[in-house]
Amino acid sequence: MAKLKSIFVCNQCGFESSKWNGRCPNCDAWNSFEEVTPTDYKVSGKSVSISSVDLSSKIQEISTISTNDDIRYNTGNSELDRVLGGGLVKGSIVLLGGEPGIGKSTLLLQICQHLGEKFSILYVSGEESVRQIKIRAVRMNVNSKNLYLLSTTDAQAVCDTIVSTKPNIVIIDSIQTMGLSQISSSHGSITQVRECTNLFMHTAKNEEIPIFIVGHVNKDGAIAGPKVMEHIVDTVLYFEGERNLSYRILRAVKNRYGSTNEIGVFEMADNGLKEVSNPSQMLLDGRPIGVSGTCVACIMEGSRPILAEVQALSTKSSFSVPRRMATGFDFSRMAILIAVLEKRTGLFFSTLDVYLNVVGGFRLDEPASDLPVALAIYSSVVNVPLDEKLMAFGEVGLGGEVRGVSHMVQRLREAQRMGFQTCIVPKQNLKEINVSDYTMNIVGASNLKQVFGSIKER
Repeated sequence: MAKLKSIFVCNQCGFESSKWNGRCPNCDAWNSFEEVTPTDYKVSGKSVSISSVDLSSKIQEISTISTNDDIRYNTGNSELDRVLGGGLVKGSIVLLGGEPGIGKSTLLLQICQHLGEKFSILYVSGEESVRQIKIRAVRMNVNSKNLYLLSTTDAQAVCDTIVSTKPNIVIIDSIQTMGLSQISSSHGSITQVRECTNLFMHTAKNEEIPIFIVGHVNKDGAIAGPKVMEHIVDTVLYFEGERNLSYRILRAVKNRYGSTNEIGVFEMADNGLKEVSNPSQMLLDGRPIGVSGTCVACIMEGSRPILAEVQALSTKSSFSVPRRMATGFDFSRMAILIAVLEKRTGLFFSTLDVYLNVVGGFRLDEPASDLPVALAIYSSVVNVPLDEKLMAFGEVGLGGEVRGVSHMVQRLREAQRMGFQTCIVPKQNLKEINVSDYTMNIVGASNLKQVFGSIKER
């Protein structure tokens, strides 16, 4: 039998190559390729012998499959349940990623208190001893009698323990510390991570036991290990947030049982993570009054409208080429908006540096944030503060027109709930609502000149 050739796999993104490369052509990581030897298959003569397996007895008609049973567990954390799509699904495998120290293990240990009232939980740690986990649990007031701890790095032993003890819920912290003795590569390598995830997936499906898996992230912010690991699991959650800020955002990147547009907002406290039920209030807290270059935007995160403050600063440049910087907003989109403002409204930016920031570490990815960004930049250039009770949303086209956006009613209700008195919206969206239903002044605008003109009149 001919010897199978080795392949080289990037341990950052999972890219495969027939030869070693110093730099990965897919993710640009340096010295990330590892040699992997494919499994030798037994070949008889010139053809591979395949055993015949008949699974016709296991085929089920879709109309006969019952879904009346309660297949979701309430974690006791409304923000986490929202991101999961209504709760933890039986037999699902959830991958939770994030930077070290952002709160992954803290969140999972906290939900054990509520889940432990009805279900048995097996917490497997490859990074900490059971005594260290106990110390963290005491600090967070987690004292459930149905919480069982296990410290090991043997993935096969963990699965055997799950099958024999049959806990209701399993937590693996973390996947990079788990390994299989049959594989010669070190723990955390691409082969170990992939095969361990596969093993946990089969165990979760066969036993109908939901499994949480903690995954570390690399320097680019992606979960360390092959991309195929994200395809294996049912749900991929990312913890986002700045290390020097107390607020954390939990975002679903993949979810087979719910929407990927929902987010959960948390605040890191001394005794663990606290839910933030009103993110708009949190993001607008401490907003400056009577200062130019600020405007409030309303974006939709799934079914939830969120208000965020956009700040812009334009100053005279000391360089031959003015600087442009954006935090929390797409840089290319900011450059387009500056070009539209210069071409359609007569503002000049050739000698001005422009800095844009979204307060609170939040990120605006929706087109509806174009108009508040344009208003913040305009306010900074002309040095005229906007009304503190003014909010805006709408998409800005290259012709300077303000285009309509979706979820008009939800945005206006959130603005009214937060006490805003004026809201600038796309004019074409006015036909979707009854203006008399709202106590605030709703101004419809079809282009940027009308928007700026309505501000000057005030």
